[in-house]
Parts: sequence; C-alpha cells; structure tokens
Amino acid sequence: MSTRVRVLLVEDDLRVARVNRDLLERDPDVHVVGSAATCAQGDALAQALAPDLILLDIHLPDGSGLGLLRHWRTQGRTTDVALITAADDEFSVRTALAHGAFDYLIKPFTGARLAELVARHRARHTPSTPNAAPRLDQASLDRLLGISASAAEALPRGIDPHTLERVYLSLDDMGRPTSAEEIGDRVALSRVTAWRYLEHLVRVGRAQLDHQYGLAGRPAKLYRARGEQAAESGES
Repeated sequence: MSTRVRVLLVEDDLRVARVNRDLLERDPDVHVVGSAATCAQGDALAQALAPDLILLDIHLPDGSGLGLLRHWRTQGRTTDVALITAADDEFSVRTALAHGAFDYLIKPFTGARLAELVARHRARHTPSTPNAAPRLDQASLDRLLGISASAAEALPRGIDPHTLERVYLSLDDMGRPTSAEEIGDRVALSRVTAWRYLEHLVRVGRAQLDHQYGLAGRPAKLYRARGEQAAESGES
C-alpha cells in the first residue's frame, strides 16, 4: 500500500502553518504541497493541487473554514478534511463533523496527536484501480470509516487503538522482519512501548514473530505484518 500523503494547509497564522508543516514532514512520506492563508486561496489550491488531505482552520480573514468545508462538499469534493483550530465550542465541532470532517484537533495539540490524524487518514484509504468499483467487506469499511480493526474488541490496558494502528501500518510498510527498536523510531515510541504493541499484534494474529539467530547473546525478536485475510483465517 502506498503511504505517500500530500497535504494542503489552510491556516492564516504563518508561524502556526510553519510549525504544522515541520511536524507533518517528520514523516518522510508526508509532503505539504501547499499552504493557504484565506478561504479563497484554500479553495483555489484544493482545486489546483488535488491534495490527499486538507488541514483546515475555522477562523480565516475572509470567512469561516466551516463554510469552505460546506462549499467543498456541495461541489462533490470528497477529499479528507480535518479541522485544526482554536474553536472549541460544540456547535463548531458538530458542524464540522456534519459536513464530513473526519477529525478535529483543538489548538494547542501534540505532535503525536497530529501523527495519529495522518495515520487515521492512511487507514481510511486503500489503493484501487481508477475504473474499478470494488465491494467492501466489514474490515475494509471499518478502515474507510476510521475505525480501528480492534475497536470492537476490549483492548488490554495501556494499548491505545490509534497508536496500535500506527504501529501496524508502520510494520506493514517495512515489508520485512523488523525490530521493536526500528518501529519505535518510526512512530516516535520507546523500544519497550513499541514491543508491547507488537506483542499484542502477534497475539491477535496481525503480526508474526520471527527470531534471528547467529548473533552473540539472545536471539533477536523480529516482527512482520500479516495480511488481514491471513490473520482472519489463521494462516502464516
């Protein structure tokens, strides 16, 4: 699965836009393709650049980001949009979600929460051929809706569903047996925390544990992702 994410920022505070760009591009597969400071600029760049993900502020000099989001939806634009704003009132949140925003971050937020937003965007999208209209099974539909694969199950204490999905997607992207330390570096977790999430993925059948022998000391534990169908059927 391609993990390249092209992001458009619509934010009138240039300092905030720069910070958000830097946070996003810590992930080498995220590229901020444009930055707009007004509704008009955001609309023009959304049409010209066709980004995968739009991060949208509400309070903009020439109008409301909520109005811009409503405009995009009435025009048939289905691009993933997440609100990043200081607006913390219930009306703004409900309006954004009603018009199809898939996430909502209240300023200030952490870099980890922004990374989770991008991971949720990735999990919602799977590649398909341009002319195909594939049918969806429940697991695929849950990913499209942004629901973790384990959301319907009781997770062990200390296992966060969004972080779990980030670890799984990172492991899947590696395409080879990988250590907990490597995964921790990719998703900004300690080795011990990454190991705990990887061990849970092994227990539920979404990852497989391999041992690397021939090195001094104890054999190294390496993990690799298992496909959803293999995990469900119990195949290795």
